[in-house]
Amino acid sequence: MTSRPTARHLSRAAIAVPVVLGVAYGIWAAGIQRNGGNGVITWGQVVLGVVAGGVLIALGIGLLRIQSALPREIRAAAYGTLFGCAMGFLYSLSDHSVLRSVGIGAALGAAMLLTAFYVFYTHEN
Repeated sequence: MTSRPTARHLSRAAIAVPVVLGVAYGIWAAGIQRNGGNGVITWGQVVLGVVAGGVLIALGIGLLRIQSALPREIRAAAYGTLFGCAMGFLYSLSDHSVLRSVGIGAALGAAMLLTAFYVFYTHEN
């Protein structure tokens, strides 16, 4: 009989981090899409903010739930990928080219990968 890994139960404090970051991310995405605007908020901006924030919250909580099962290298790569994709998407909202958005996202994702790996490597037994 094989044992399946059980889902890790997260504390309220652990869940609060991706929720707060997701709300801030959604507001930031809607603000970028507004482009300074004339003070009028459209439904499209609201939907973009809610969807972008909701996706980031879901991915963040999902990553928190499985992170203990991942080796430190893969875990750091997962955090780097999530951060790089999120920042590349925000950069693309400001009407820059896709190639430049991918480059910014890749650079920021690589920086997060290195930072996360350093933290995981120095704080594990």
